[in-house]
Amino acid sequence: MQLRMRVYRGGDIAIGPGKIALLQAIERTHSISAAARELGMSYRRAWLLIDQLNRSLREPAVTASAGGAHGGGSAVTPSGLALIQCYRAIEDTAIAAAAEQIAALKRMLAP
Repeated sequence: MQLRMRVYRGGDIAIGPGKIALLQAIERTHSISAAARELGMSYRRAWLLIDQLNRSLREPAVTASAGGAHGGGSAVTPSGLALIQCYRAIEDTAIAAAAEQIAALKRMLAP
């Protein structure tokens, strides 16, 4: 069982587990397209998620440079790295605080 935290801005999910996973994949690959492939999503879907995330934040989480003779690439910004760290810390804290209740819920599940 896992907890899935989402932060809404209006009716949209500004920050959620998919966007954080995408940020982490971009950090590993330095590429939106490679990160999308790694996560099994289309480049367009990944680009739209990053665009929505960047528009939701005060500072962008990802910067991208256009392709060309030297190729393009993407980078997770310091703000993006801080976002990943903060999100994962909240997850860890919530899971630790709710461990007893999570165990109780698991016992209620059918085998």
